[in-house]
Amino acid sequence: MRIGYNPHKDKKQLQSDYFHQVIIPVYIPDYNGYFKDSFAILKLCLTSLSKTSHNKTFITIVNNGSSEEVTNYLNELFLNKQIHEVITTTNIGKLNAVLKGIIGHNFPLVTIADSDVMFLNGWQKSTYAIFENFPRAGAVCPTPSSRSLRTYTANIYWDMFFSKKLLFSNVSNHKGLKMFAESVGNPDFYNKIQLQKYLTIVSKNQKAVIGAGHFAATYRGDIFESVKIKYSNYKLGGNSENQILDVPVIKKGFWRLSTAENYAYHMGNILEDWMHAESNKIVTQEEIDEVILKGKPNNSELLYFIKNRLFAKVILNKKIMRYFIIWKGLSKAEANEYLF
Repeated sequence: MRIGYNPHKDKKQLQSDYFHQVIIPVYIPDYNGYFKDSFAILKLCLTSLSKTSHNKTFITIVNNGSSEEVTNYLNELFLNKQIHEVITTTNIGKLNAVLKGIIGHNFPLVTIADSDVMFLNGWQKSTYAIFENFPRAGAVCPTPSSRSLRTYTANIYWDMFFSKKLLFSNVSNHKGLKMFAESVGNPDFYNKIQLQKYLTIVSKNQKAVIGAGHFAATYRGDIFESVKIKYSNYKLGGNSENQILDVPVIKKGFWRLSTAENYAYHMGNILEDWMHAESNKIVTQEEIDEVILKGKPNNSELLYFIKNRLFAKVILNKKIMRYFIIWKGLSKAEANEYLF
């Protein structure tokens, strides 16, 4: 039986004060083997996020089947208003957890990050600068990678093929690249030339690196409006990240870019002394102005096919890309080594 009239029926949602959502899926089932240091690293991650994010940032944590201790910790952060939302599930996989964080919200910007990311001061400001200066930016990573130039980037080359604003630049933070290589367990992830130069694009004195990684990236919220995939068969890996995080960006006609400077660290799963040292350097973030997104999605299926299917097969071919990167500033010797 129901008596009375629900006072919320037919009332519209009030406009949120927040304009930037951060989604972090967390899976720490125990403290053995691979997960031995994961809880300590998660604490560093969330502390750095809290300190470096402005007060209009809505933080969503998806507890993806973690242990009771981790669950209690996340719930305590929520009760103390240090995070804004905790979604608790069984282990449904990283991308399914991310999808749960996106559904039910409508933010202009959405950052999706792993639970082993250390956010550094300035990551939001530098990310916003790229969105504001590059209207076609659809995803922005706060850590550059010189190896990202051939990953879902064909539409950039189509749009800017003859532009002198697309050229190789000297890497501004070699240490950042080396630390990322160490964090993924491969010190040789970048070769000598990749540690020295990356492909960049310039607009209004703002520089961005071509391509974006997955471990932390900020997306335009409208990227996810028409994502047709509602479920991933993979708990981790497979083609889930490509289909849910990469393809929707280029299908909307947007670019995948990164900051030229390093504004985040990928910590991995082993706690190291440098992490505490870097964490201690982080200061509490001041308020920041809201970002203004200028570009509009281009949903032309024909253009998507031409740029990202036909043209991509040509420009991203290593033999052809070699000539392209020589044209954009590398020597022949550098080009031979750059694409290995």
